[in-house]
Amino acid sequence: MIHSEVVIVGGGLAGLSAAIYLGRAKRQTLLVDSGKSMARWEPHVQNYIGFPCGVSGAQLLERGGRQARYYGVRFRRDVIRTARAKRNVFVLEGEQDSYVCRRLLLATGIFHLPPDIPGITPCLGYSMFFCKDCDGYRIQGKSVAIYGWTNETADYALGMLVYTPCVAIVTDGRPPRWDRKHALWIKEYRLPVWQNAISDVSHRGRQLLALLLDDGTKVEVSALFTTRGDIYLNKLAKCLGAKVDEDGQVLVDADMRTSVQGVSAAGCVTPANCQMIIAAGQGATAAQAINHDLLEEGLANHSLRRFRRQQLRKQKTEPRVSKPS
Repeated sequence: MIHSEVVIVGGGLAGLSAAIYLGRAKRQTLLVDSGKSMARWEPHVQNYIGFPCGVSGAQLLERGGRQARYYGVRFRRDVIRTARAKRNVFVLEGEQDSYVCRRLLLATGIFHLPPDIPGITPCLGYSMFFCKDCDGYRIQGKSVAIYGWTNETADYALGMLVYTPCVAIVTDGRPPRWDRKHALWIKEYRLPVWQNAISDVSHRGRQLLALLLDDGTKVEVSALFTTRGDIYLNKLAKCLGAKVDEDGQVLVDADMRTSVQGVSAAGCVTPANCQMIIAAGQGATAAQAINHDLLEEGLANHSLRRFRRQQLRKQKTEPRVSKPS
């Protein structure tokens, strides 16, 4: 088994941010990552502070990893299958190794369900998007379709009017499930709705050109936003008995603590707005709380006293003092 004071599961922005803070706090920290952060799919992040010309998600991950390693954080590539509490530690079973820790941070993230449309994959992150808050700004003045059939779909379409006047909804063969209020808004704001199934797309490289419907209709759009839904990667939280809401988000307090003592969660697996910079902030918050908890634990069980004894025995522990002559 690989032992560490803190184990972070997930190497996205939340996990890396937490790792940097814990490394700088001199905590023995191990980050276990499966390499599947959603950030790697973002070719051009335009709303992360400090990058006025944008930055790719892959670059943010690479830079964050280098920064965490600089502060002594260890990394393992593995997929954690199960987690359980055992006495005062947590035991994690991965495909490659087993891990033991005193504090556990789950930064396992989310999976955005892509639209079930043939041929759309090359457009992902370039002209097919998941988040209007991230990417609405970049499609200003273009023809945009919103994929979905729920209240969220209608909200997305209405919110997109700030960026462009040309917004349509495509339900891909599903009957609309939005409520009467949203139906009235769609009518009031004159948003066209196509309910036919999408049989194919036309694109040039990564640039979407049109959606082809099964009745022969060709809807020319430059961008597609999907609201098909998300899968919260909460399996480990459930294994440990942490509370989740009806959507599957892991419930946390203001310090990112879950309902299980010693287990924290940060980033998109929690009810936070799923933005990279918010995930990074949550990781920092979780790390600071974990560090504080470990300090208090060290005072309570006198492990800090043992550490101090070694300092007193082997190191200079008082500043040099010069008295006036």
